Amino acid sequence: MDAFQQLLKTFFDWEAMAAVLPNLFAVGLPNTLILAITSGILGCILGMILALMGISRNPVPRWIARIYTDIFRGLPAIVTILLIGIGLGPAVRALTGSTNPFPLGIFALTLMAAAYIGEIFRSGIQSVEKGQLEASRALGFSYGSSMQLVVVPQGIRRVLPALVNQFIALIKDSSLIYLLGLLSSQREIFRIGNDAASNTGNLSPLVAAGLLYLLLTIPLTHLVNFIDNRLRSGRPEKKEPDEAAAVVGKGAQA
Repeated sequence: MDAFQQLLKTFFDWEAMAAVLPNLFAVGLPNTLILAITSGILGCILGMILALMGISRNPVPRWIARIYTDIFRGLPAIVTILLIGIGLGPAVRALTGSTNPFPLGIFALTLMAAAYIGEIFRSGIQSVEKGQLEASRALGFSYGSSMQLVVVPQGIRRVLPALVNQFIALIKDSSLIYLLGLLSSQREIFRIGNDAASNTGNLSPLVAAGLLYLLLTIPLTHLVNFIDNRLRSGRPEKKEPDEAAAVVGKGAQA
């Protein structure tokens, strides 16, 4: 019984959790969202460029996109973050005079996200039926206009669930940015929970950080399922009027 009480005290010390919650919500949550959202937006832009390069008629951009994707999908996230954050740090300090590692963390997350998002976009674009492109060309659209106005929007719509899944991965990968030595005001959810756990010798603050991650990711997971079901089944059909109801304008029959 004592061992069970000790276990509960180690993981579920409510006082330790309550003490770390203000920092988790006031500092950790905004910084985590900044890292994930910023790198997600930039990753989508770079990913779309890689996707269009990957389906280009020219073999040179196809090979460039392929090599980029293979490298950044093959490297572990922690290796990419350390190489970018620590390797480029001195060059950035020499050019800007700033020692802020936060932008380098966003840059590293963007490079990783773009490799995955580019493949997501490419598969979505290539899944659009060839007849869509041919029909738009028959209507007088150029190849570029057909891709921009017809094919690419349909491809993006088809991969929305995969894009949300990638955003969930970014939220979790943002926890690795702590390796770059963030300032106190830049700490994300994991770093705040980990620091509190180290100071108190109790894992409850880290559990609180984990629960906050779940609070972010579980609703997004259900959003993925909702979007996927909607894309598969389409909008629900409107129910037909009750056949027994009186026809508008004619009144009830005697």
